[in-house]
Amino acid sequence: MTLVLRGAVLRGRRLSPGAVAVAGGRVIVASGRGRAVDLPDGWIVAPGMVDLQVNGFAGAEVGDDPDALAAVARALPAAGVTGFCPTLVSRSERAYRRAARALAAAPWPAEGARPLGVHLEGPFLAPARAGAHDPRALRGPAPEAVARLAELLRPRIVTLAPELPGALDAIARLARAGTLVSLGHTDAGAEAGRRAIAAGARMVTHALNAMRGLERREPSALAAALLDRRVRIGLIGDGVHVAAEIAALLARLAGPRLALVSDATAAAGAPPGRNRLAGRSVASDGVRCLAGGRLAGSAAGLDLGPRTLVAAGVPVAAALAAAAVTPRRVLGLPAGLAPGDPADLVVLDEGLVPRLTLAGGRVAHADAALPFAAPDPGERAG
Repeated sequence: MTLVLRGAVLRGRRLSPGAVAVAGGRVIVASGRGRAVDLPDGWIVAPGMVDLQVNGFAGAEVGDDPDALAAVARALPAAGVTGFCPTLVSRSERAYRRAARALAAAPWPAEGARPLGVHLEGPFLAPARAGAHDPRALRGPAPEAVARLAELLRPRIVTLAPELPGALDAIARLARAGTLVSLGHTDAGAEAGRRAIAAGARMVTHALNAMRGLERREPSALAAALLDRRVRIGLIGDGVHVAAEIAALLARLAGPRLALVSDATAAAGAPPGRNRLAGRSVASDGVRCLAGGRLAGSAAGLDLGPRTLVAAGVPVAAALAAAAVTPRRVLGLPAGLAPGDPADLVVLDEGLVPRLTLAGGRVAHADAALPFAAPDPGERAG
């Protein structure tokens, strides 16, 4: 069966009336046949969101438990997410090996968000900007250490601090191997940032957190990144890590290079209380996630990011694209919703709340209060 969703459609950074047809797990050219659904006014069909930084979700942690990894993937579509980078923060090499085994053994669900490669956030970070990372797990990017972790985890993204001894060589080696290098947990200034970008770094991890800010006389690595059109800017859009007005300012500065991330922990999508992050206890009040008084990831899903930006004056299309389009481009994936693309999409209501998520054409999330009948979750929409 063909499913046709008619309403406002996000393609690239443009929002316009249209239709998206799905059959056989893929987007197809609408033919006028099939089951048509007219969405309520103000509702939007967008590519499924892609989260480049997920430490956990809905009480489950990204770590060494295969079933917990599957639970994260199963829960993320409630936030409109259809693809994600399981993120491993700094830990011992033995713990990394356990995580690698878990990732290989995880029973990834067909009706869940698809894992798109590991984001290795550490251990090559600046001790002065460790944030909630265990300082005992940090180390320098010696060639053999970088090579071991790269071979073990095959990371899609590596976050490191460019001012560390050996970092520029590590950036160049990783970039040549096809790994995206992101600057983060760094005390580097603009000149070190420029050198890192010249070596191959192409992203910034959670801008304005665990790094120098945009100081007027001591520009940071972030300033160098914002001025270089080759570099994408990762931003936690929960309104806690970065105030909404500053997030909107970064959105204006970065334009289509802004990539919203959640940095979600197990506390996101779960009741307030205590959870774990790389073996450390973190406490959540439902808004903030804290470890030892420091922010430790987020208690929000990626879907909060576009709402935060829109509330601060960013146009809806640009805000949604920062969560659904730019992260795809970061990973070299299609922008989504073109004929032949996987049927990974999210339907959002007028408040930008996800109401229906399809992953590969399968219903991965459907709000019980949908004003129309959802496709049969037991079969592909096709």
